[in-house]
Amino acid sequence: MADTGPKKAMNPLMREWKSLLRVLREASPFESFEHVILLTLSVLIIVITFVATLTLVRDVWDLVWTNQINPNDPAEFQSVFGNIFTVIIALEFKSSLRLSFFDRKEVVRGRTIMLIALLAVARKFIILDLQKTAPLELLALSGASLALGVIYWLIREQDSHIMMRKAMSESVGAND
Repeated sequence: MADTGPKKAMNPLMREWKSLLRVLREASPFESFEHVILLTLSVLIIVITFVATLTLVRDVWDLVWTNQINPNDPAEFQSVFGNIFTVIIALEFKSSLRLSFFDRKEVVRGRTIMLIALLAVARKFIILDLQKTAPLELLALSGASLALGVIYWLIREQDSHIMMRKAMSESVGAND
């Protein structure tokens, strides 16, 4: 009896494997080298993300199990949220590598780098002990945040203008 229903969804792992083989088959030797490096970095980031997540789960479990969750103790919350940001940064970096690999974008986009840097500075602000931090360090971090935010905004605006021009040229080409 033949299956007449909708085509069975492909296993996500198998779909990724087929995409990988297709990309490598169509790549030049230099592109293949880049892809091998991106795959290596991806595996390393997956390992780091997994270990960071396990550490986060263990830390939260220890806080819950020992009944040490205290909203009046910011040090514990700073530590937990710092670990959460570490996982988020790793996931964002992994996501950018995946896009670079499968969508054949430039190795790592500037906007993604700025976003990761902003997340890292935000993480630093979260874990910072304001009682022990020098005012000049706070000023430097604030300046870095502002500069990264402005650069991120400028890159995003530039990307928006490029996409708008591309869409306009495609619509003009379609009308011809």
